[in-house]
Amino acid sequence: MNETNAVTDQAQTWRDDFSRVLSPVFGSPQLDIVRGEGTKVWDASGKEYLDLLAGIAVNALGHCHPAWVKAITEQASTLGHISNFFTSPPQIALAEKLHEVLDLPTGSAVFFSNSGTEANEAAFKMARRAGGGTRPIIIAVEGAFHGRTMGSLALTAKAAYREPFAPGVPGVVHVPYGDVEALAAAVNENCAAVFIEPIQGEVGVRSHPAGYLTAVRDLTREAGALLVLDEVQSGVARTGSWFAYQNPEIGEGVVPDIITSAKGLGGGMPIGATITVGDANTKLLEAGQHGTTFGGNPIACAAGLAVLETIETENLLDHTRDTGAWLSKELLEIEGIEKVTGTGLLLGLELAEGLDEKAIAARALEAGFIINPVAPGRLRLAPPLIITKDDLAPFLTALPELLHG
Repeated sequence: MNETNAVTDQAQTWRDDFSRVLSPVFGSPQLDIVRGEGTKVWDASGKEYLDLLAGIAVNALGHCHPAWVKAITEQASTLGHISNFFTSPPQIALAEKLHEVLDLPTGSAVFFSNSGTEANEAAFKMARRAGGGTRPIIIAVEGAFHGRTMGSLALTAKAAYREPFAPGVPGVVHVPYGDVEALAAAVNENCAAVFIEPIQGEVGVRSHPAGYLTAVRDLTREAGALLVLDEVQSGVARTGSWFAYQNPEIGEGVVPDIITSAKGLGGGMPIGATITVGDANTKLLEAGQHGTTFGGNPIACAAGLAVLETIETENLLDHTRDTGAWLSKELLEIEGIEKVTGTGLLLGLELAEGLDEKAIAARALEAGFIINPVAPGRLRLAPPLIITKDDLAPFLTALPELLHG
């Protein structure tokens, strides 16, 4: 048997094994990845790939960063799980660090969970409490993706995600993207909260029009409704600021009532956070009204603390801004890329008419580059924050041929 046939047979074996024992909800996996280091991963055949997606904006420090591995290893050898009847030093330390980087006022608080959708579920329950039963409407924006559990799913705009699970959670209204008049009509005495991503990831990395977030904040404040910023994908230095809303060009100086975070926060360990800004918002949930068995897990919190501290010690905020600006400029020089959206290392590539994003992503994978065909005519890049210009150079060289086949 020659080498090509052996690799093909090996791939078919793990695909057969996958389909035999695992749920089909993710479809057929593209690769059987066995190892990662820095910005690269290797599949079962030994082939190397440059990871330009980072587990969908999760692996902020890349794969197996020494500081992250050390934190997890030391914590796992000390204390693994204790339930939410107790606390631990990593849980308190990570919450304190989030208070610091967000410059939270006195009375603010962090609730730890296991994922972004769970972080949004907690915020959803806070919105229901704020509504008090007399303000039933919660608003989300067309194009939004907030998760797949039932409350978060109701906030997610794509009908194909929601319709199989109808009737779903009532009371959610989706307003047209960028339409301030429609927003103003919806944010009234019946509205409990507006959920919004500072940058929408799942439609191809799309920012809101200038002035839109300011309008959301003004309208919610006037109506007495909450402003919930979903920073699950855009937070934790992904855009070159600790959280995207802290960048004046994105957040326009708004101060939210609740922030949700996940993905990059754990750097590869599962963790979510729902962060209430100020005492009044913190009191929206009382003892016993919400919980999670694994939330605040010492190992996950140790990983999160290592991520935030490493971003500081390795100056990754500046690095992300600079590398992202350089990469955007380089991408715009390539024929077939009409526009680059996003900022930092959360970028969307708008393709010229006629280019097939799925075919391009498939060619890229064959060439050893992991990219994401996120929406029709759009590709998404969200590489590890540690990526360098030298890492990116082979991709930029290969991209023209990948685009046009």
